[in-house]
Amino acid sequence: MDTEELLAFDAARSRLLADVRRTGPERVAVAEAAGRVLCEDLVAQGPLPPFDNSAMDGYAVATADLEGGGPFVLDVAGESSAGKAPPWLARGAACRIFTGAPVPERADAVIMQEHVTRDDDVVRFAARPRPGQNVRRAGEDLAGDAVAIPARTRLTAGGVALAAMLGRSEVPVSRRPVVTILCTGDELRSPGDEPRPASIPESNSAPLAALARQAGAVVRIAPITRDDPRATRRAIEQALDGTDVLLTVGGVSVGDHDVVRPALEQAGVTLDFWRVAIKPGKPIAFGRSARAAVLGLPGNPASAIVTFTLFGMPLLRAMQGDARPIPMPLRARLSAARKRSPDRLELVRAMLQLDTGMISARVHDNQSSGSATSLASSDGLAFIPAGEGALEAGAFVDFLRWSDA
Repeated sequence: MDTEELLAFDAARSRLLADVRRTGPERVAVAEAAGRVLCEDLVAQGPLPPFDNSAMDGYAVATADLEGGGPFVLDVAGESSAGKAPPWLARGAACRIFTGAPVPERADAVIMQEHVTRDDDVVRFAARPRPGQNVRRAGEDLAGDAVAIPARTRLTAGGVALAAMLGRSEVPVSRRPVVTILCTGDELRSPGDEPRPASIPESNSAPLAALARQAGAVVRIAPITRDDPRATRRAIEQALDGTDVLLTVGGVSVGDHDVVRPALEQAGVTLDFWRVAIKPGKPIAFGRSARAAVLGLPGNPASAIVTFTLFGMPLLRAMQGDARPIPMPLRARLSAARKRSPDRLELVRAMLQLDTGMISARVHDNQSSGSATSLASSDGLAFIPAGEGALEAGAFVDFLRWSDA
C-alpha cells in the first residue's frame, strides 16, 4: 500500500462498508427495541385495525336508513364503547359510540357529536353522512399477513408502537456489536487523576463511547496504553479478544512516537487503507483481523470524533444489517463565504440557524483539531468540497447533525 496516496472520502467509505461481518440475531422485548435493527420481516398476523372502529365520539348510523335530504330524526338505541362488543343497530336508529369503539353491524358512518342535537333518546342532524365517514375500516392501515416493518429497519419509537399494536411482546433484532476503545499516548492521564508534568486528561474515550452507543453498540474502554511498541502490541491483542470493532485512538501518523500502525500489523491486522483526503482526520487507518474490524483514529479530539462519525458509526450500523448505514445529510446554506482546500474534503464544525426561512450553517472560526469548544457548541459538520477558490455566502452544502450521525 502506497503510504503517500490519499484515498478519496467516498472510496474509503465504500471500502469500509464492503464485506461487513454481520452480528447474529437475538430477540428482545418490544419495550427495549428502540434503536435496534430488525433481522427479520415483522409480519402482521391479522389486519390493523382488527375491526371497524369509530374515529370520533358521536353516533353510528346506517346511511341506507336515511332517505331524502334531511334533516334527520333517529331514536338512540344502544351504546358502543371501547373494549366491549357492539350492539346490533336496529333499522332507523342511531347508536351512541365513542372513539375507538367497534362500529355496530349495519352501521357504516359516524356523525360527530358536535353535529348532533340530542333530546332524551332522540337525535337530530341536518346533513346526510357519506358511507365510511369517521370510520376506521379493519385493515385500512395494514392488511393481515402484510409486512409491517421490513428486515434491516432500525426501529424508532413509531416502529416500536407498530410492533406493540401488532401484539408482539418480542422482536427479532441483530445483536449489538461490541466496540473496544483503546487510547494511546504517554501524555494521557485518566480524567480525575492527579496532574503530572506535560500530561493532559484523556478526552476521547467518553465522546467516542457516546457515539458508538448512539449507533447501537456495546462499549468497552481499555486501559490507556503508553507509546511503547511492545506494550501497544500486547494491548491491541488483548483488546481484540471478544470485540467486533477495535478503535485505537492516537499514534497512527508517521512520527517517531506513532507506534500503533506497526503494532496493528504485528497483531495480525491487515490494513485496507491509511490516510484519507479529508480535513480533519487524514491519518485514519482501517483494517481487519480474523476476529474484528479495526479503525485507527487520530488522537486530536476533533479529528477522532469527526472520523468516527463518518466511518465508525456507518460501520457499526452496517454490522447490524441497517439498510441505511449512512445517514442522510441536510442541505444548508453557508452564512458566510468559505475558503476551500484544493485537494481535501473539509468537515467544518458549524451551528444551524434559520435565515429568512432557510436553514443556514454558521461555521465556527476555530477549526483546530484540538478545539473542544467548537465541538461542544456545534450542531454538526458542514461538508466543504475540495476545489479552487471560495464557496460564496449562500452556497448550499451537505450538513450532518451530530444527532443524526
